[in-house]
Amino acid sequence: MEVMLYPLKFKPILKSQIWGGDRLVKAGKRLPAKLSAAAGSIGESWEISGVEGDVSVVSNGFLKSNNLEEITEVYMGDLVGEKVYDTYGLEFPVLVKFIDAHDVLSVQVHPDDGLARERHGSRGKTEMWYVADCEPGAYLYVGFNRPVTRDEYLRAVSEGTLTDLLMRYEVRKGDAYYIPAGTVHAIGPGLLIAEIQETSDITYRISDWGRLGRDGKPRQLHTAEATDAIDFNYGKEYFRPAVAAPGSVKEIVSTPFFTTNVIEVDGEVRRDYASLDSFVAYICTDGALRADTDGGSEKLAALESLLLPAEIDEAVLSGKGTLLEVYMV
Repeated sequence: MEVMLYPLKFKPILKSQIWGGDRLVKAGKRLPAKLSAAAGSIGESWEISGVEGDVSVVSNGFLKSNNLEEITEVYMGDLVGEKVYDTYGLEFPVLVKFIDAHDVLSVQVHPDDGLARERHGSRGKTEMWYVADCEPGAYLYVGFNRPVTRDEYLRAVSEGTLTDLLMRYEVRKGDAYYIPAGTVHAIGPGLLIAEIQETSDITYRISDWGRLGRDGKPRQLHTAEATDAIDFNYGKEYFRPAVAAPGSVKEIVSTPFFTTNVIEVDGEVRRDYASLDSFVAYICTDGALRADTDGGSEKLAALESLLLPAEIDEAVLSGKGTLLEVYMV
């Protein structure tokens, strides 16, 4: 008798960053021994990852200790969806992470699929952010605040006035932003963010605020590479309303790279995936929830994630909390 797949949890992959803080560790993310000295500077928790060298490892059930690539090779479309498997093969197509920005991140940009393939043999990086929490006065920079030419941009970079050209957003908990590849952006301090992105770790750093790295030297910038990657078209809207009524589901973004909904669970919410040919990733940003499926049940606390294999047709979400739902269409 064939054993049905079940909701999968993975071991978080923690990343020490010069701008990171301690909120992820305080939230219960287990710190590996090799990062014990960096407990106060954990900037990222990679929750579900297919990035080469950082492939997520299952932490529950009979597949425990197998990584995401290994189980994709065995279960193929039953795990990720037939169309997803045909398109992406063994590479899981999205990277889910939490970001704790204790300090401001660099001003940066990511290449699109074409440029990333040409330069790095990789996919590009379109991403979205959901603000899980923030301190008063927290802000983001996303995109240009007016039409900007290539020459104006280069002059601002050389003069250290780049942020004068960028759109600054004052943010609140529950805000969401869509950042297509080619968009100049920076995450300000005091932000806890859930990020969903293409499976890529390519970043072109444009400015790092004159900050020194841990070696006492300025961190590497990628000014020339970034200039070729930037989309200078003006007029895009990056902010996405993401407030859902209790018990309801609201779409935040739907793109060729991923679709993300926010679900406000207050009691019980039923989700029907019978017609969806894709995995479903759940990211709990607040509260305490339970997901019951025909393949099994799992609890989700704040800042935890769960992967529902594509062969699961229905989930009943119960409890009280905020959930991001991610899949491919």
